[in-house]
Amino acid sequence: MSRPVTLFTGQWADLPFEEVARLAGEWGYDGLEIACWGDHLDVYRAVEDDAYAQSRLDILEKNGLKLYAISNHLKGQAVCDDPIDFRHQDIVSERVWGDGDAEGVRQRAAEEMKLTAKVARKLGVDTVVGFTGSSIWQYVAMFPPVPASVIDAGYEDFAARWNPILDVFDGEGVRFAHEVHPSEIAYDYWSTVRTLEAIGHREAFGLNWDPSHMVWQGIDPVAFITDFADRIYHVDCKDTRMRMGNGRNGILSSHLAWSDQHRGWDFVSTGHGDVPWEDCFRALNGIGYTGPISIEWEDAGMDRLIGAPDALKFVRSKLFDKPDAAFDAAFSTK
Repeated sequence: MSRPVTLFTGQWADLPFEEVARLAGEWGYDGLEIACWGDHLDVYRAVEDDAYAQSRLDILEKNGLKLYAISNHLKGQAVCDDPIDFRHQDIVSERVWGDGDAEGVRQRAAEEMKLTAKVARKLGVDTVVGFTGSSIWQYVAMFPPVPASVIDAGYEDFAARWNPILDVFDGEGVRFAHEVHPSEIAYDYWSTVRTLEAIGHREAFGLNWDPSHMVWQGIDPVAFITDFADRIYHVDCKDTRMRMGNGRNGILSSHLAWSDQHRGWDFVSTGHGDVPWEDCFRALNGIGYTGPISIEWEDAGMDRLIGAPDALKFVRSKLFDKPDAAFDAAFSTK
């Protein structure tokens, strides 16, 4: 199989990077999708210190791993969000938070995203995965009534803030893979269509396909692959288990904690939910995707030291290459 299977380190950022690399190597992963938080990758330090940047690659090599993408979801979230509040202070660095002035946070987050493109190039990868944030997610229920002009302004705000970031990505020869996800400017099928339109379908901006956010919204993850074939820049494998059958649980999950049995759905370790993985991998084959398959482990009901190797085994069991020739060619007598 030509596609490497990697582990996204975002949910492991409480552990030292060297420890995560050791575990991933022992489990048999091909590489990592490194998160730009915890001690895994400091963007500012990597820009300024060649030795530090090289140390990330050395740790990977020591453990038989390669680098295929880096991710900066948390700073990307702050680029467009409104409001900026206590939630962001918890996830962005002190350097980005500064004095907490909302517009200052947005501007500093945007500068870090520009630097992330430079770090990606320095590390030899051409894909940065992340979030965009959104100034209009707060209006998702559309009540009290929201004028169309407000929604229009939200997409204009996204374009105004992200086009300068994408200019830097273009200059570095790096692509941004936006994870379609609730609370982002593109969170479902039609918001993705409008997001791409807002930036003129520029090539620097593509998608990180993660079906876990589609299944609970009722979106077909296979159709998403085929319809956005030219924009699938990266793949994250995370699963979702639905629990809607009792007529009480809803898709908005009632402000309940992860794994509460009254939730309508939960993220679960890859292979333990309702994502049609084989159909999805066949669709990825069909569009010619050859990039990494990155396992994003999230499961409030399973220990991650069990979940990560289990997910790797499952994904490898479902990945297969397309045949070199059509099966019915064997029937030909010529």
